[in-house]
Amino acid sequence: MKTSNHSANSVKYTITRHAAIFLLCALLLNSQVYSQLPTAAEIADEMTIGWNIGNSLDVPGGETGWGNPRVNQDLIDAVSDAGFNTIRIPCSWDSHADQTTYEIDVNWLDRVSEVIDYCYANDLYVIINVHWDGGWLENNVTTAKQEEVNAKQHAYWTQIAEYFNEYDEQLLFAGANEPNVENAEQMEVLLSYHQTFIDAVRATGGNNASRTLVIQGPYTDIDKTNRLMNTLPTDTIEDRLMAEVHYYTPWNFCGLEQDASWGKMFYFWGEDFHSTTNTVRNANWGEEDAVESYFGKMKTKFADQGIPIILGEYGAIRRSSLTGEDLELHLASREYYYKYVTSSAIQHGLIPVYWDNGYSGNNGFALFDRNNGAIVDQGAVDALIEGAQLGTSVDEKTGDNTPVIESINAMPNPVSYSTAILLNLRESALADISIFNILGQRVAHFNDRNFSAGLHSVNWNIGDISNGIYFVNVNIGRQLFTSKVLVLR
Repeated sequence: MKTSNHSANSVKYTITRHAAIFLLCALLLNSQVYSQLPTAAEIADEMTIGWNIGNSLDVPGGETGWGNPRVNQDLIDAVSDAGFNTIRIPCSWDSHADQTTYEIDVNWLDRVSEVIDYCYANDLYVIINVHWDGGWLENNVTTAKQEEVNAKQHAYWTQIAEYFNEYDEQLLFAGANEPNVENAEQMEVLLSYHQTFIDAVRATGGNNASRTLVIQGPYTDIDKTNRLMNTLPTDTIEDRLMAEVHYYTPWNFCGLEQDASWGKMFYFWGEDFHSTTNTVRNANWGEEDAVESYFGKMKTKFADQGIPIILGEYGAIRRSSLTGEDLELHLASREYYYKYVTSSAIQHGLIPVYWDNGYSGNNGFALFDRNNGAIVDQGAVDALIEGAQLGTSVDEKTGDNTPVIESINAMPNPVSYSTAILLNLRESALADISIFNILGQRVAHFNDRNFSAGLHSVNWNIGDISNGIYFVNVNIGRQLFTSKVLVLR
């Protein structure tokens, strides 16, 4: 049978049209529709307190190279269950890349993705960065190395951003770690590294076009950042940058492992936690007033300008080699440090992220056993979480009917020989503090103590009182607050 040309052309057109519609539908089904991710400020409002997987994925060349086991889901579950909602994953990249092509090993990208997925399974916020990794960036913030470092920075962040583009706003990128910068000239070089980081990420489009990015201050040192970092790199989208600093002040308490020519190790920190018998180990600088001063600078420079701040690392080593009363007082003061620094950071607009290196022995920072997630320093965990709650409660309470005392706690609890009664006040107050036993008998009294607004501690030496339950009453006239403590020794 003969077919007309018109009929043949109609059939061909119909088939072609159907094929086109099918292709269009397939493209729509397989394409990702991207919308703008939330702003940095909106994300910061959801981040409370974080924890670092230190000395693991940042180890040059291998995750287990510095003695920690491979990160597993049990560990991340435990961190989430303890109350942390943010995890910073320090990462190496240069040691996993071809040094001619700068191509990152895809197996390494897969492994970092696996750890991120552990965090996402717990609905955590995640920060990945370029960490020390042999110092290829942070030890080379110089004009002589500027071109070479920028080439690597662009290559690495292009690959990282492309690989992780599908992750939503709960994944943040941080362009460096602790860049070694001492002066204005080096600061200009560092800004070029930050600009390269931002440009590389934004160029990959998708979620990365509006992903929140974290920019490090010089050395992540607060004084240097306040003095030298007077501008941020430019971005193609507004309100998607955070700043980052770290805090290990005073270093004598936080990390010094042997006496130095410039100063001795501190075992005891906080005005009410000084030893009366081992006075040379009391902190003589960098205590509560320093915390307020340093964090106040960052509030003025960044938070008050609408730029959230990540306190990417902080902590103090656990001096487990101490014994007797020195060890008890050291641990109590260390927990007080954690509570005070965490609370003050949040009150000043910083998001605190505790440094954990996985080591639980003498001079370690570990909170968890990395094999199974078991808590190995319950006192430190409790202090960090309570500090976060204290800091957050201040922000949430407003109005004339707000109690003068935001909260009252005792540390440590159970009490062993001495404790600190911690008061968090929203305004100045004259307080009468009494300790009662379960029979209603007053066993200690601190009358007419003047307090300014903020977090304060009152040291209570329990003397010869017997074990049992006691009640701390804080009376500020029209308001009476009570906290229960248990004495065990």
